[in-house]
Amino acid sequence: MVHLVEFVILSGVVMSQSVVLNLGRGNCQQGFATVVAQFWQPDRATPVQFTGSLPPARDLIELYHQWQRLYESMYASLGWRCRQTPIGGDTLDFEFERSDITHISRAEFDRLSQMLQQRMNHWLNTDAFRNIERKLRTQLSLSEEFRFIITAEDSQVLRLPWFLWQFFEDYPQVEIALSPPDYAHSRKVPRPVTRRKVKILAILGDQQGIDLSEDQRFLEQLPDTELKLLVEPKPVVLNQHLWEAGWDILFFAGHSSSQEKGQIQLNPEDALTIGQLKYGLKKAIAHGLKLAIFNSCDGLELARDLADLHIPQVIIMREPVPDRVAQEFLKQFLMAFAGGQSLYLAVREAREKLQILESEFPGASWLPVICQNPSEVPTHWNDWRGVSSAPRQVFSRRQPYQRLLIRSLLVTGVIACVRGLGALQGLELAAYDQFIRWRPAEPADSRIVVVTIDRADVLAQGNEPRQGSLSDRTLSRLLDTLKRSRASLIGLDLYRDFPVSSAAPELAQELRQNDRLIAICKRPDSESNASSIAPPPEIRPTQVGFSDFVEDSDGVVRRHLLAMSTKTASSCTPTYAFSTELALRYLRDRGVKSQITPQGNLQLGQTIVPKLTRRTGGYQPVDARGTQLLLNYRANPSHSVTQVSVRQVLNRQIDPTAFEDKIVLIGTIFPDNGDYWPTPYGKNFARQVPGVLLQATLVSQLISASLDQRPLLWVWHPLVEWFWIWGWALAGAGLVWSVASPLHRILACSAAGLVLTGSCLFILIKGGWVPVVPPLLSLGLTASYVAYLLPLRLRDQP
Repeated sequence: MVHLVEFVILSGVVMSQSVVLNLGRGNCQQGFATVVAQFWQPDRATPVQFTGSLPPARDLIELYHQWQRLYESMYASLGWRCRQTPIGGDTLDFEFERSDITHISRAEFDRLSQMLQQRMNHWLNTDAFRNIERKLRTQLSLSEEFRFIITAEDSQVLRLPWFLWQFFEDYPQVEIALSPPDYAHSRKVPRPVTRRKVKILAILGDQQGIDLSEDQRFLEQLPDTELKLLVEPKPVVLNQHLWEAGWDILFFAGHSSSQEKGQIQLNPEDALTIGQLKYGLKKAIAHGLKLAIFNSCDGLELARDLADLHIPQVIIMREPVPDRVAQEFLKQFLMAFAGGQSLYLAVREAREKLQILESEFPGASWLPVICQNPSEVPTHWNDWRGVSSAPRQVFSRRQPYQRLLIRSLLVTGVIACVRGLGALQGLELAAYDQFIRWRPAEPADSRIVVVTIDRADVLAQGNEPRQGSLSDRTLSRLLDTLKRSRASLIGLDLYRDFPVSSAAPELAQELRQNDRLIAICKRPDSESNASSIAPPPEIRPTQVGFSDFVEDSDGVVRRHLLAMSTKTASSCTPTYAFSTELALRYLRDRGVKSQITPQGNLQLGQTIVPKLTRRTGGYQPVDARGTQLLLNYRANPSHSVTQVSVRQVLNRQIDPTAFEDKIVLIGTIFPDNGDYWPTPYGKNFARQVPGVLLQATLVSQLISASLDQRPLLWVWHPLVEWFWIWGWALAGAGLVWSVASPLHRILACSAAGLVLTGSCLFILIKGGWVPVVPPLLSLGLTASYVAYLLPLRLRDQP
């Protein structure tokens, strides 16, 4: 099999986003033991990869066969003309056993279609496969276009109507394609990129019993095309034209079949397989053939044979297709594709538009399928013409405004550019930190208790054998005490990548059986796994979250990392952070459901958690990989939760009811353990915060947002921020314009700066982070610029 790295850059063309779902060597009878999903992005040389499995689905295949039989029987009984090659006979009708048609009911067909959809989604919703779907959703944007290619050795599973998967209903910018497991990038003869017409070689085959005149009319009406039409050609004529250079599209309409081997009926006497045209087709592909369209029946075997020749894309019909459906699909597809849509979106749009015909032609929207060579990059219609398909930017010439307006716009534009390059990010983050410190502190979150481990707790254990801060015996006693105190959840913020000693079997049993316990592991800091730390061996993988924080360039923690995708072979593989796992479980126990919104944000009950983007507020730009949100501190983390020591708990100095129904975190707080972090409340070591208290702050943020409607930090749309900055530039220009005295100008601009600062602080208290440094600069620079250039007499001019 060709290595998938060929997806990234082929012939200098950058690939669009794509997902490749490789079902591997399994089949529907035995199941698919290893299913691999890879997410490819244009700016990445390697994919994000997830794995899972699928159980056997014998009944699903049988259900699809029943659907096929009823489909064929229904159309045969209705007498529709279909484009199917007769095999061993003269009739063009569907072949079926008459004994099968005891009762043909549209209601039965609809019921069977619904059963097939439900059974398929039930199969794809199994636990072992749902992990793939969940992780894909963390990577994919609902508004962006991407390809979804399904590849498998089992031809039966490729025949299934994959577009029925519920997953695709949430992604309107995606269409699926099928692929065999073996593929390669075809070698092509270089062609000069010049403005030209799209060249189409169209074959109208045997027309016995069907109407191909509409297909011909649609092709002849296409703009910017050079059409060569072959009507019921002889094989030698078709082969001769295939050897001519420069075809972009090969089109066939007529009778075809995949009952034995894929073949097309050229004329009443001649039927050909793809193998019989092998060398002519290879020549056409080498000279730039990009797409084959078989607007005929049952084309999966045709596509499979063409895949052996490494053709980029093929569009076929999965089942026998009535004339009317074939004609409508071709019309809608060509209109969308030639109109600027990508090939994938054009097929999806045309396929979905067939639904309106299903009152007359049941199952019409199930028929069109793309078969894709994954190592080829789909291009657009205009690319074939030598015209860039990228959207052109249209600039309008601005009319001159008054001088103040122009100068304020000029200053704003300069500041916006400087800000966009990241030059102001350090100042904006410093201002943000100061505002955080100025905000009134909020009360501690009563739902969280932190059991701290300080140096005295370590020394109090005496000579008990231990590898970390707590011995197995001490940790066992602590967990037992918290369990008996009816703690809601216990978060173990301690690295234990070593097994429990044989001298403490009760601890090993507790770690294995306590489903209220969440442990941590650590992701690697780089591509090397040297800094990765595995989770406790006894803990189930579903009860582990990664402990990593996301730091800004100055080391300060201002963001909350909720989830990451698995990108390495690290032993730390959870999708969700330690804090996220604790919060989601706590909320779930209280009836708060979590889900992903159509915009890709996490929703907790009625609360939407807006994820960080590459440009958010003062982050211009920021690495927003994974799922992140801005961290809205309650107060200094050292004072935002209740803290008790291990000694106090074990010596029964704490009322057991203090832990009842609480989230209890256990972690170290002595300075030399390396788990201290700078926050907006201080960067120097004396003011840094232990990691366990920072984890408690993260947990509190999610729970408080859902249960208390405590605001999560929000930012304005970039355009609103731009107008905000421009507004203060206008204010600076207006103040200089209206005030004659230089001293009064300085006082007025200073007062405006204080109003701006106070407004930003007030908005931050209410949960909004709005720019303060860029508008201060625009205010001061515009005022200085206008004061320098604007003569005093300008005020007296009309």
